[in-house]
Amino acid sequence: MAEQHRAVGVDTRGDVMRALLTLGPVTATDIAEQLGLSAAGVRRHLDKLLGDDLAETCDPRVVAGEEATRGRPAKYFRLTESGRRSFGTHYDGLAVDAVEMIKQLGGERAVRDFARARIEKVLAEANAAECDDSDAASGEEATKATVEAIAEVLDRHGYAATVTSAGNGIQLCQHHCPVSDVASAHPEICEAEHEAISALVGTHVQPLALIADGDGICTTNIPLAATATAAGTHTERSGDNDES
Repeated sequence: MAEQHRAVGVDTRGDVMRALLTLGPVTATDIAEQLGLSAAGVRRHLDKLLGDDLAETCDPRVVAGEEATRGRPAKYFRLTESGRRSFGTHYDGLAVDAVEMIKQLGGERAVRDFARARIEKVLAEANAAECDDSDAASGEEATKATVEAIAEVLDRHGYAATVTSAGNGIQLCQHHCPVSDVASAHPEICEAEHEAISALVGTHVQPLALIADGDGICTTNIPLAATATAAGTHTERSGDNDES
């Protein structure tokens, strides 16, 4: 907590925006508790972010199995598209052009090969962590540990990733996508990410939402009681039967 409070002192506005990114939709009270600030102070920052079109009010996220709370509804906040872009997508135009060139030179297969090589490189650290912990746990605990390792690696690469429990599984949530423009133009980018995650956890994964499709968050559901699949098995969403 001490490190967190030092960060708050340096850039409170930035910390509030980061909380909106990783927790949103979220209330001012929840942000205050997360950052160790007063709710009134957080609301002042939120008012400024609203005025700068970096944040907006919204409905709370609906979670299956949870009942709506009674009484006066709380006000929820999230980042706008401008707020998300402030976390960095400055090279999207260049990246889109580069992938388009790859497609022109080698076709869609070349784009898929590039997408797979890229995410495998990003997740190499998570794969190493999985191998190190392979004897420490088994079954569901091993799956959870692997997903946590994946989230940590993705977070370091700008995805603002978190892991939450959901029914009989867990969800890997990516609150930011540093390659969203590329992924919007080339779905192979997202498909490759899900294939790589599926290979690491050893089971099918189910994409529920994508920033590239206009959703506010990328959400991938990972069942904890599923039949293991071979590395490289395609996800339920991709439907791509091409063998590399």
